Formats: sequence, C-alpha cells, structure tokens
Amino acid sequence: MQPVLRLTAARGRPLYALVLAVVGVMLMAYTVVVSTEANAAVTLLSQGKPVTASSVENAGTPATAAVDGNTGTRWSSAAADPQWIQVDLGDTATLSQVILRWEAAYATAFQIQTSANGTSWTSIYSTTTSTGGVQTLNVTGSGRYVRMYGTARATGYGYSLWEFQVYGEIGGGTGCGTANVAQGKPATASSVENAGTPASNAVDGNTGTRWSSAFADPQWLQIDLGATTAICQVVLTWEGAYATAYQIQVSSNASTWTSVWSTTTGAGGTVTINAAASARYVRIYMTTRATGWGYSLWEVAVRAGGTPTSPTPSPSPSTSPGGPIQGGGSLGPNVKVFDPSMSGATIQSQVDAVFNEMESNQFGTGRYVLAFKPGTYSGFNAQIGFYTSILGLGQNPTDVRINGDVTVDAGWFQGNATQNFWRSAENLSINPSAGFTRWAVSQAAPFRRMDISGDLNLAPNGYGWASGGYIADSRVSGAVGPYSQQQWYTRDSQIGSWVNGVWNMVFSGVVGAPATGFPNPVYTTLNNTPLSREKPYLYLDSGGNYRVFVPSLRTNARGISWANGATPGTSLPLTSFYVAKPGDTAARINAALAQGLHLLFTPGIYHIDGTINVNRADTVVLGLGYATIIPDNGVAAMRVADVDGVKIAGVLFDAGTVNSPVLLELGPSNSSASHAANPTSISDVFFRIGGAHPGKATTSLLVNSDNVIIDHIWAWRGDHGAGIGWTVNTADQGVIVNGDNVLATGLFVEHYQKYNVVWNGQGGRTIFFQNELPYDPPNQAAYMNGATRGYAAYKVADSVTSHEAWGLGVYCYFNVDPTIHAARGIETPNNPNVKFHSISTVSLGGNGVIDNVINTTGGPAQGTATVPSTVTNYP
Repeated sequence: MQPVLRLTAARGRPLYALVLAVVGVMLMAYTVVVSTEANAAVTLLSQGKPVTASSVENAGTPATAAVDGNTGTRWSSAAADPQWIQVDLGDTATLSQVILRWEAAYATAFQIQTSANGTSWTSIYSTTTSTGGVQTLNVTGSGRYVRMYGTARATGYGYSLWEFQVYGEIGGGTGCGTANVAQGKPATASSVENAGTPASNAVDGNTGTRWSSAFADPQWLQIDLGATTAICQVVLTWEGAYATAYQIQVSSNASTWTSVWSTTTGAGGTVTINAAASARYVRIYMTTRATGWGYSLWEVAVRAGGTPTSPTPSPSPSTSPGGPIQGGGSLGPNVKVFDPSMSGATIQSQVDAVFNEMESNQFGTGRYVLAFKPGTYSGFNAQIGFYTSILGLGQNPTDVRINGDVTVDAGWFQGNATQNFWRSAENLSINPSAGFTRWAVSQAAPFRRMDISGDLNLAPNGYGWASGGYIADSRVSGAVGPYSQQQWYTRDSQIGSWVNGVWNMVFSGVVGAPATGFPNPVYTTLNNTPLSREKPYLYLDSGGNYRVFVPSLRTNARGISWANGATPGTSLPLTSFYVAKPGDTAARINAALAQGLHLLFTPGIYHIDGTINVNRADTVVLGLGYATIIPDNGVAAMRVADVDGVKIAGVLFDAGTVNSPVLLELGPSNSSASHAANPTSISDVFFRIGGAHPGKATTSLLVNSDNVIIDHIWAWRGDHGAGIGWTVNTADQGVIVNGDNVLATGLFVEHYQKYNVVWNGQGGRTIFFQNELPYDPPNQAAYMNGATRGYAAYKVADSVTSHEAWGLGVYCYFNVDPTIHAARGIETPNNPNVKFHSISTVSLGGNGVIDNVINTTGGPAQGTATVPSTVTNYP
C-alpha cells in the first residue's frame, strides 16, 4: 500500500523565503540593540497591550503575536488589501518612534496612523516604496491608538509582522474625579438571566447585588448618564462570569455607538479603564465569555473629569475599526415568508413562480427560501426545485402544519432523479393530500425535522433511478418507501416501517428501522448514533422576532429530539448574527466575526477575495437557501481555529477558477486540543468542483481538529455541466481527516482524482459512505497510484490503529475508457481495531472494474448486470 502524506495548512513558501526569514530574525536582534541604545529616553509602550487586526491568516498568527516581545511569533493577515493592525496604548501618548519588524510578507505601501478614540485616524507616516525588513520610523504625533494600515502587499500572501513596536511617553495625569456619575442612573441590558439579576443592580452602589445576562454572545449593558458628560474612567467589577473580549462604547443618542476602549484578553476581577470621551450613554459591549454562563457584573462605575475627546460617530457599518458592526437586519428578497392568513391559491402562485425558475436550473444563480410562519396552511402543493429550501419558522416541527403537499419529482429529467441535488425541507408538519409525500432526491437534499402524517415515497413517479439521500430528526407515521433509491442514510428518527432496499440502506438511532441483514436484505442498523448535534435553524419567537436555535449535543441518540417537547438547546437572537448579503467582502465578514458576531448568509452567491476566518469558540455560521461561497484568486474559502463548538451549516462551497489549496479547513495543521465536551460540527455543508464553471481545489474539506462531527456533506467533483474535464476541474481529494476521534454521519464524496477520502487520525468513525470514482480518466495510465491501478475511494492511513465504519458503497462508471480498473474500493491497514462493516462495490453498467472490495478481499465488481460485490465484515 502507498504511504499517505498528511496535507497541512502550510503556506508552502519556497525554501529561500524561509532562509530570508531566519536571516531577518538575526538582523532584528542586532537592530533591537541599536534602537534601545539610541532611544534610551523613550519607553516601549505597545508590548502586551490590547491589539486587534482587520483579519488573521489562521489561529497560529493572531494579532497579539505582534506585541508579545517574541520575534519568533508573528501576526499575519488574509491575502487581501487593505489590512490593518492596531494597538491600544491605554492612554494618550506622545509618540517618537515606531519599529516594524516585517516577516517576508511585507507591505510596499502603508501608513502609520494615530487616533484618540479608535475611530478618527490621522496619518503620521506614509510610504509607497517600503522594502520590508526592520523599519525604524521616527515619528511625531500623539494618540491612544496606533495602527499600521497596509494598502499594497509585496507578495501574494497577506501582511506579516514579527513585532509592531511603538515608543513614546504617556501623557500627564488624567485629572479624573472620584465621583461615580453612573450610580443610580437608568441602566438597560440586552438580556437578564432572571428577575433577581436586573441591569439596575450594576449601578446601585451595592457590591452584593449583580446584573447577569443570558448564556449567549454578544451581550451589552448600557447606562444613561442623563446629560452629555466628560468621561475619563470606567471601573468594572466582574463576578466570576466575566468577559474575555469586550469594548467600552459611548453614544450621544443610544443609537450610534463608538468604541473608546477594547480588549480580547480580559481576566475579570476589578478593571480600571482610562477612557476619555464626551457622551451621555456608556455601554459595555461583551463578545466572548470566560465561562459557560452569561456575563455578570457586580458594579459599573463611570468617573468624570479631565479633557474628554468627543468621539466621531461611525458611519453605517464598515470594515474600519471604528464602532461595532451591528447584528441583525433583513433576510433579503429571496426569503419568501408566508403566514396563515394567506390563501392556498396565493401561496400556490408564489411557490410556483419560484419552482418555474428553479425546476431545471441546475447550475443557475437563483437561491431561495420558502419560510412559513407558525400556524396551519392548506390548499397548495409546494414543488421544490434546485437551490430551494422550504422550512417552518416554528421552534418545533408541529408549530407549522401544512394540509397539503411538499413535493420533489423528476419530470424535468424524464423521470430520472439522479440529478435532483441541492434542495431541502426542514421543520414542517405535513398532512399530505394523497396520503404520502414524495421526496425523490439524490445528494445534498436533506430532509430534517419533518413530521409526516402518512407515507414517505423517496422515488420519482414511474420509479426511475435515484441516488439519495439523507433523513434526520424526522417522524414518519407510515411507511418509508425508497423503491428505486440506490442508497439512503436515516439518523435519529422515528418511522412506521421501511419498504425495501437496493444496495446500501443505513440507519442509526432510528425507531422502527429494520434489523441488520446485509448483504440480503441490504440493511445496516445501529441502535443508537454515538454522537450527534442537529443543525442550527431559523425560527420566530413569540414576539415575532427572528432567532436561531442551536440544538444541544446528544450522546447515544435514538429517535427524534422533539419527542418530549422542544428540542434542547440554546436560542440566539438574530441581532447576535452578522446578516451577510451578496457583495459582502471577506474583510467585512471577518471584521464582524472578530467583533464577536455569529454569521448568517442570506440566499445568494458570495465571491470572496480573502479567507473567512472563524476564530471564536461556539461561533455559528448558518447559510440560508444554499448560500454559495466562491473563493476567487485561489484563496482558501474558510478556515476555523482549533476552538470548541463551532457550528457550520447550510453552506455550499463552490471552487473558483484559480486553484484553492482547500475550501474548508477545520483547525490549523498543528491542532491538538481536545474538544470532546463541545465538538465542532458541520451539517449540510456541500462542496463543488466544476459544473457551474471550471472550478479547481486540491482538497475540499480538511479536518485537523479533534472530535469534529461531520453530519451530512456532499463533496462533488462535477461529472457534468460547465467546466468539466480531467485536466479542467481538477481536485485531488474530497476529504482529509487528520484529527483524532472524528465522527462522520452521512459522508457523500464523489469523483475526486486521487483518494476521495484520506483518514489519518486515530479513533475515526463513519456511519454511511457513498462514493462514485471519477468518471473521466482518459486511460489507465492517467489513473495510476504508483504501480497500483487507480485509487481507493476510502483510504485509512497505514499508521492508524483504531477506526470503524459501517455501510460503505463504492461505484465505478469509467465512461471515457470502460477498460479502466481500480484495484480496490477501500484501502486500510490490517489491524483488528480497524473495522469495516457492510461494504459493497458496483460497476455501473459494466463501465470499468473494481478488482476487490477492500484490500485484496471481495471479488470484482464488473459486468453489465450491475450486481454488487460485498464484504460483510473486515477483518
């Protein structure tokens, strides 16, 4: 067997750049000595101070690394212009010198800017001819905030600084008074934990009472001082549930806010903050919690005096580091909202208009959501086409009742459902008019949190071919009939019965599922799902406000999560999300994420010229209506830090025309933290290489973090559409798992040019795998893995000593050269703790041969009869 190389997130610079970086570090050491001797009269002010940046390349290059005094650590940004890094000196300073210690990725054009309030900036140095290295800049100016604002890069990477050092002297005393001008003033908050912890407790002068918030991010507490006041200091007395990241903001009208101080390294206790401003309203805006509780403050004191700096209000949210980007907002024109007062005929007309556009629009740009407010509806049939999601806006499926139909059929493709991709149904209760609901889909078409009173038919009218599919957290009172479906995975659900199977039917945690019988009948059944977390979803609360519900983690799950009432979990207000619209840049999205907002993509196409960086634990990223992210210029589309509990759902990553190294990366290459108690999860996340355009990406999904849950993905290198060809839509691997104890439930990966799945981590588990090998190798010579004919679909690295998988199907359809062979469907080390159950290989119509099922076990899949070759257990 061939050794498996671990794909990492390394930037892959040539060796000469690494040598230059080492030489640069040596030169820095020399420069430090010279600078210290030449400037003995001034003080290094920036080291260890709060620092923020417009973006970071990954979790290993944070902004804090540029002010830590360590010339072996660095900040680096996304590969886009402009970018900035700013340091808060804590008080106004007279500046004399700035030293920039560049890594090889330096700026050719940049400015040094200062600000009194972090909003209005003044340039005190600028250049368009920088050559990098160590730059000692003698400057004249003053301010509390200092930033490097880069506008042109010397390389294709971002900006990277080993150290950002600011020298000068802090000004004289503050002249700050001692009276607490906040005591007894009106206080309001984003939320309260309970009636015993109101906002007023934080300004009552009693250190034995406290305000505490709900258990979610962000939260705020604001105080009305009654009149414009010259503020000089804010003192926070935290209870044990403190903020690690927060801002002090001021406003003249309680509407437009300006940040005058911020930190991402809060440590609780009593914090005295020098913040000079003139304002009536003061707000503590908290974005990251130190504990699993909310935020809690015994007291907030505001002191007046000194010489305030009147803040300049920020314009409407921008990517500049001024006031915070506001959460919430419109969901856009492509979220069609229906309410129970609407007639069936009115609803039919509107859903038909969407379906007529999207029925056969397989690679179009339309993206839609059909959203139904809580209540009862009747008299229509909602047919669901491409890139269309139908969903209920209740907290539970039974909150929206449709006495009518939700239907997917395949009339557009002459009764063949094998291309019914990219559509979904969620959170609805259906009482179908004919006693059954037809959901004839293939990949990337989840059926979640659905309550069907009657039967569920998964085949198209006429029982044409179909290649699905996925059901989760759903209840079907009658029979589920797959009929012509080749394979299907059902998780954590309840069904009346299951009618039949073709090649590979897998169940985990399903009440009413048939018993395991593989290979005849083709059922593989696990009594429970070892670990699951349902997808976050949009809903309306009792006040008519949009919120996102985040279901809790389930262990050894069986049956629906809403059997005994509401699904357990956490509710987040839409105001805690940055509501993205097509046209938003990666820089703007990153600024919102860095501020502590979650991220919601409204339906549409998002071209991004930089990587979206998700660095905060428990961040929710939710796409509506198959929101599609296309990385331009070869950037990675999204990277997630090695942190707890990130949830990504409902997003389609569509590779751009310039090759990206990876589309979605979970954790940097050196990830090692355990996330067993709060894993990152991805749900209904899809990847596409070609079809809409000639996309290219080396790897679609790279999992470096431990304990990740992969719940229903389809990674697809296109076999039809635009931009299709062996040397056109190039893609090596679909999924690489380097993290340990990763669980995949519903893994669909197809047509990649090398191993479709590579599993390097220990303790991995897969429940259901569906694969087609690439259709289009031009000949056997083009499809060789060294001396081995072809690549296995699913490769477990030789170093792995523990792994288990259930219900795997691998198919070949080498239609360009039907004489091609693949040596095996599954390739794995021979180890008693590396186990496979219920494996089948199939040659579709005799187009090619898979010689063995797993390693050298199992006979060939070949011949026009399209009969599976199977192995029940291995070893």
